[in-house]
Amino acid sequence: MAVMRTTARPTEPEPSSAPPAPRRRAIFLDKDGTIIENVPYNVDPALLKLTPSAIEGLRLLQARGFLLVIVTNQSGLARRLFDRLQLNQALAALRAMLAAGGVNILDVFVCPHAPTASALAPGCLCRKPAPGLLLQAAAVHQIDLRRSWMVGDILNDVEAGRRAGCRTVLMDVGNETEWRLTPIRTPDVRAPDLLEAARAILTHEEALEGSTVPSPQTEKP
Repeated sequence: MAVMRTTARPTEPEPSSAPPAPRRRAIFLDKDGTIIENVPYNVDPALLKLTPSAIEGLRLLQARGFLLVIVTNQSGLARRLFDRLQLNQALAALRAMLAAGGVNILDVFVCPHAPTASALAPGCLCRKPAPGLLLQAAAVHQIDLRRSWMVGDILNDVEAGRRAGCRTVLMDVGNETEWRLTPIRTPDVRAPDLLEAARAILTHEEALEGSTVPSPQTEKP
């Protein structure tokens, strides 16, 4: 069964004399509308359907050394539309579908809270566009957020990624309807599916790596 993590606050590392673990890079993935087709509040494994080219895109990113982590809002828990067992069963089915295609999901982080009724009311720290899920994942798995990417189908995903310090991809598939564009909600990349998202990410990474390679020095005669 998939492990569902719901604590938004990053865990504090315990004191240790060992050297710190190397910081790794990750792709943070929204679930509904990004990895699978969006069926509101669905926890029926039979209704799970991967988005076009999801396997190909995720395998490409995985092959280049990115960890794959799902970060998902699931307000159906707070609304009592399903329970944690049902959600865990759906997540386990999704991970099995991806594993059958050679894609390994490192972990899943879930916000179980409903949105606040008022913009003035304090909300939780984990519901996207808050960055709590990404911050927790980074603390648990020693992830370098500035070397990582957030991929989602609405601008709240983009904002969560930007607030966490990641670069971002908007899956431009028609699920964003408000288009409240601000600097923190503007994606680095727009893509029609996960394969094109992966290609764009790798192009950006290659350009970045090329810009940090020192130019060869001409030897003196």
